[in-house]
Amino acid sequence: MDLRQAFKLYKLISKNQRLAEKRHPMFEKNRTMKYFTYIMAAFWACYLIFFGCLFGSVLRDESREACDIINSGFIVFLILDFVLRFAFQETPAQEVKPYKLLPVPTNFLMDVFLLRIGLKSYNLIWLFFFVPFGVLTVALLPYFGWGAFVGYMLGVWLMFVLNGYWYLLWRTLINRHFIYVLLPVAVYAALIVCGMVIQSWMSDGSMRFMRGFIEWNPLCVLAVIAAIGVMFFFNRSLQKYFLYFEIAKAERVKSVRSNEMSYLNRFGVIGEYLKLEIKSVVRNNVVRKQFIIGLVCTVMLSFLCAFTPAYDSGFEHVFICVYCFAAQGVIMLTNVMGVEGNYIDGLMSRKESVLSLLKAKYYFHSGMMLVPMLIMIAPAVTGKFSIIELLGCMCFTPGCIFPFLFILAIYNNTTLDLMNKMTQRPSNTKAQLLASFAALFVPMGIMYALIMVFSTNVAGFLILALGVIGVVTNPLWLKIIYKHFMIHRYENMSSFRATR
Repeated sequence: MDLRQAFKLYKLISKNQRLAEKRHPMFEKNRTMKYFTYIMAAFWACYLIFFGCLFGSVLRDESREACDIINSGFIVFLILDFVLRFAFQETPAQEVKPYKLLPVPTNFLMDVFLLRIGLKSYNLIWLFFFVPFGVLTVALLPYFGWGAFVGYMLGVWLMFVLNGYWYLLWRTLINRHFIYVLLPVAVYAALIVCGMVIQSWMSDGSMRFMRGFIEWNPLCVLAVIAAIGVMFFFNRSLQKYFLYFEIAKAERVKSVRSNEMSYLNRFGVIGEYLKLEIKSVVRNNVVRKQFIIGLVCTVMLSFLCAFTPAYDSGFEHVFICVYCFAAQGVIMLTNVMGVEGNYIDGLMSRKESVLSLLKAKYYFHSGMMLVPMLIMIAPAVTGKFSIIELLGCMCFTPGCIFPFLFILAIYNNTTLDLMNKMTQRPSNTKAQLLASFAALFVPMGIMYALIMVFSTNVAGFLILALGVIGVVTNPLWLKIIYKHFMIHRYENMSSFRATR
């Protein structure tokens, strides 16, 4: 295959990927969500621009060069970028499947999809921060100038491209087994610990390396390009190895033992549905991804709140307290009944099985409140939150936030593909969007109003009481949701079948 043919095929594959999104049956239904996504992307771009200008203005008055201060902590940007990619970037092995029917070499297909990952616009997101920052701290300074600014932006972009391939390597392994997530965590933890113990080793090395891009040092540029090439080669080999599993769906299924989760047998039908919820999180790619994203958001925000001055007072204080408990539930319950759309006919064949399923879901996600409670011990120890606030939010979430989300069981009628990763399209509708906002911001507004009227401890006791009332009355409002679900059951079943 000559170079001209390769370029034409690259353009054709790129065109096919764009058309696949437009021709997806959920495209028209998700128009509202699509516009909302564009608005949120614009908001975060403005947010990064604001912080770029802020850091550029404030750090110019320091004794050190402002760019050197940021460059010494560049690892922080790479860690944040690595974590955020879990929500946006997937592995390319499944996208290759349709093209395996064509007489095109597998190596070329992998090269095309990996090259597209390197050229994706996501790698440019952090430039919304670094461009205004670089203009103020590099381009406008006489001893640097615009040539140094161009080199700096090139270096930043190359570093995030390298970070994208580094992420892809581990994401591919994590998709095979969750235990692999411990390896990048161990790497970043070791870097952070080394940076805290031997600060000069981490900060000085990062500062000098990034300064090399400003000074157009060819060794720095060639080193990053070589590292990208190595990551590209390893990713291609790994993707080829796992391509067979993506095509054949040769997922290894563990044998089910007779005593597996036997402690749930005492709960009867609800216990069986609890087993189903746990197995769904462990085995299904989409559900597991939602669970991991919620857990990562909770951990990241908790430690950000505990060890930084962010979210110390006002509405931000309330926001972080409520969101740490509600994040995982909002992420997973927004598509409630979407997973069950794969076997909705079997559910409807048994009387009251949907009600038992809803109860099991509620108990499972209520039990998951122990996870953010344990994580939030860190900010509680540092004095950011009182124990009564945390207990109040832990009860307030299942008692007053989850009812908003379980109402979506009446209106959700789109089946979630449990195994597809790259071809999965967002299924959020206007009802899901409104319910998610209501589930987060209405309780936050209530809690903030109580804190403004009363003291923090009194507000904590009041939201604790409201949460306990909601938890105790869950059989009542779950039964109401179930009755309305049954009213819409035929319409929903038809839509579930159509979107499988």
